[in-house]
Amino acid sequence: MLYQRIINSIQQTTFSFHTVRLLTFIAPFCHLIIYGILPLLFTVNKHKPWIEASYHGVITENMDTVLLDPPLVALDKDAPVPYAGEICAFKINGDDAPFEAVVLNRTSGEGVLRASSPVDCENQKEYTFIIQAYDCGAGPSGANWKKSHKAVVHIQVDDVNEFSPIFRESLYKASITEGKIYDSILQVEAWDQDCSPQYSQICNYEIVTAGTPFAIDRNGKNTERLSYDKQQSYKIMVTAFDCGQKRAKEDVVVHIEVKPVCKPGWQGWNKRVDYEPGTGSKQLFPKMHLETCGGPLSGVKAMVELQTNHIGKGCDRETYSEKSLQKLCGAASGSTDLLPAPSPSTNWTAALLTDSGRDSDLIYRFDGRQAANVPDHVVPQNLTDQFTIATWMKHGPSPGLRAEKETLLCSSDKTEMNRHHYSLYVHNCRLVFLLRRDFTQLDTFRPAEFHWKLEQICDKEWHYYVINVEFPAVTLFVDGVTYEPYLVTDDWPIHASKIDTQLTVGACWQGQFTQYFRGSLSGLTIRPGRIETQKVISCLQACKEGLDINSLESLAKDIKFHFNPAQSVLVVEGEDVDSINTAMTKVSYINSRQFPTPGLRRLHITTTVQCFGEDTCLSIPDIKAVVMVLPPSEPRITIAGSNRLVRPASDLRGPLGVAPFKELHITSTVMKGDGFGGREWAVIDALRVMEVMHNLDYCDVLVIGEELNPDRESLEIHHSALLGKHLDATNSTSGISIYGVDSMAHYEQALRQVRYRNWRPANLSERRFRLTCSELNGRYTSNEFNLEVSVLHHSAPVEHANHMAVQSQYMRPIHHPLMMHSLNSHMSGSAPPAATVVIVVCIAALVVIVVIGVYRIHATHQEGSREDEDEVKDAEEEWDNSALTITVNPMEVRQEEHEEEEEEEEEELVGGVTSAESENTDEEEDDDEGREAAKERKQKGKLGWDSSSITY
Repeated sequence: MLYQRIINSIQQTTFSFHTVRLLTFIAPFCHLIIYGILPLLFTVNKHKPWIEASYHGVITENMDTVLLDPPLVALDKDAPVPYAGEICAFKINGDDAPFEAVVLNRTSGEGVLRASSPVDCENQKEYTFIIQAYDCGAGPSGANWKKSHKAVVHIQVDDVNEFSPIFRESLYKASITEGKIYDSILQVEAWDQDCSPQYSQICNYEIVTAGTPFAIDRNGKNTERLSYDKQQSYKIMVTAFDCGQKRAKEDVVVHIEVKPVCKPGWQGWNKRVDYEPGTGSKQLFPKMHLETCGGPLSGVKAMVELQTNHIGKGCDRETYSEKSLQKLCGAASGSTDLLPAPSPSTNWTAALLTDSGRDSDLIYRFDGRQAANVPDHVVPQNLTDQFTIATWMKHGPSPGLRAEKETLLCSSDKTEMNRHHYSLYVHNCRLVFLLRRDFTQLDTFRPAEFHWKLEQICDKEWHYYVINVEFPAVTLFVDGVTYEPYLVTDDWPIHASKIDTQLTVGACWQGQFTQYFRGSLSGLTIRPGRIETQKVISCLQACKEGLDINSLESLAKDIKFHFNPAQSVLVVEGEDVDSINTAMTKVSYINSRQFPTPGLRRLHITTTVQCFGEDTCLSIPDIKAVVMVLPPSEPRITIAGSNRLVRPASDLRGPLGVAPFKELHITSTVMKGDGFGGREWAVIDALRVMEVMHNLDYCDVLVIGEELNPDRESLEIHHSALLGKHLDATNSTSGISIYGVDSMAHYEQALRQVRYRNWRPANLSERRFRLTCSELNGRYTSNEFNLEVSVLHHSAPVEHANHMAVQSQYMRPIHHPLMMHSLNSHMSGSAPPAATVVIVVCIAALVVIVVIGVYRIHATHQEGSREDEDEVKDAEEEWDNSALTITVNPMEVRQEEHEEEEEEEEEELVGGVTSAESENTDEEEDDDEGREAAKERKQKGKLGWDSSSITY
């Protein structure tokens, strides 16, 4: 305390000039005394420094200066005592605080707070830590220092607008319906990484694209009503600004799609679907879905109808002949085709009208003026109590108020009484079958007329009718469905008589044609003694095209579906729209024919939608589409083999005869294209021929020229050759027909077994046959393969000598050493040049001599044997044997002129035998005929050989 008083008194005293000079002189000594001696004499650093209790500061990020309130100042009551009254340091408690405090003036205690490392607002917005002041202690060593109390410092980091706004999505999409004004279409959102509300908040959005009918705040909206027809979509660029007016670094794209006014209905389907033959099942609507415009539904029912009434007989069916189809379906044999294709043996249908536009499907059209009498030899004489009548029929309502009977089939008396024994006719859209039998008990009523009233009879569509008679029961099948008669009337039996009956198609015979039929018929057959089974009937009328569903296991459990028997109508029901959509994408078209009928098939889809508590709530427009069946690649059926067969008469007289078609081959090819690039020339250039396998339905062997005479010749096939195949055969004097739907290989096997016999061939020189084959009842036909069977009449057989294979006794081999030398020169060393010259000269002279000899032979014998000339040439070619041998064939003895002509004729005949039998006979026949030809040649001329030979 004394020290302090002395200092204060000195500071407060006013001194004169001399006193000042004195004090100036003694000041250093005073300082020493005050700061060096007095502190040692008195006790110092009694007080702790003092600072404020708390501080609040602000620092701008990325800066180091902190603005504190209040300023950082420390006071010490020990002042002005050196060290004890001075402030030496400010210390911050907290290792994670990026700040430091620095003393600016030790005496006044002023300090400053600053950042020791960069401060980022985005990482930490505020800091709180403790600060204390420290004095300098009792002396220069800093001993006995004292620290102030703890003061709390709160630092707030001020933000800098260093980041631009960023949109949360790179692309925004929305759709609106035309004709509406929307308050909100979609919401775009951007964000900012800055930490302060001023810079981190987005204050404004703007549309960059000019001239758009849209406005934006935070939600986009349209400023005018849009039209789908005018523009279907818009592409808009949008930007954002934060509250510091910093613009987004990248603008964002907004796609807005304009939809037409929602109309309930099916969408995503094509009006035309192309079907490539042979591709199996093809989906019709792979991307179709039902638009319901958001209304809640309780059920959907869709009906898909395939309309094929214009194709063939109601749909694409096999167009084989009726006999072939029955054989294919396993029907019992014995049926009679009453409407066959016109031919010389079935000429009663030649005058009837045919429908030629049905792709080889044989259809007869009756206009009320045509009918045909079936010949007696064709009509079954005894129908028995069991028989079947079957036919395809297309019929419409009869004209006029009072319709007349229209007879399909009628068996009546040829003369006198005009009684009807049995008939099938249409009357007032009712089908009636009349059957009046001869019975011993004439006083007993029997069922006679059976009536059916069906819509199919007059709907102008094709249907397959089968009447199974098991008297007294009669059953009608229409398209495979059974119908019992609604009315059966009884009548007296017919009295037995000797009057002949007449079976008529298209009308009834009563001395003249009456009750004409108006409509179309096809495949009218009658089979006595048996009735058709349900399985055969279904097979005969089955469609080869229809609707199908792929992947049934993938359908939802609530989906229900069912087909009609012909699979031309499909009904799909479900409660959920998504399940219905999935089911409809599985609907497919299938055509199992290898060569389907090309053209359009119409599709019609009707849909019914049910809502909760209502029967119907939405009207779904019907769909009309088409399936285009593309034309199949037409096969080219080719029959190949030997066109001429020469056989001795003895072979024709044999028990088996000859097999004219033993080396027959049947192939079929189509043109396939590997087009690419959509260029027509590429498609044409890429066409290639490919062999295909398919069935045939008949092959006919016709006799060309005079018909066969049953008294001396036959053309037949044994029944065993048809076993295990779907084939049958009929023959007549005009040829043989093999029919049935079977493979080309089976037809080959059967045709090779066809035998021609002639047990009186003395006056026969040749027989000509023509073979043609067909697929699909003549839709595709083969080439006409003509074959000539020539009969060989000759004298006693002679031996055939092959002079090239057997060496003559007049030809002796002469070995020449030059040949041995030339062949073995590689073993004995190189030949000298002189020897080589000799060899060349000898060979040249030899060639000249041989040429002269051949010329002399040719000049002397212009009509010499061709085979002998070949032998000479072959002998000339033998010069390169192991030794040089020269043998000259002498001249033949000249024959008389008539013998030469006979030799030429028989050489041609023998040549024909050889060429034919090389392909059509076995080895024994070849050897026998060869020996006979050789003997003939020996008889015609003998060779005279000169015993001399030329040797070099």
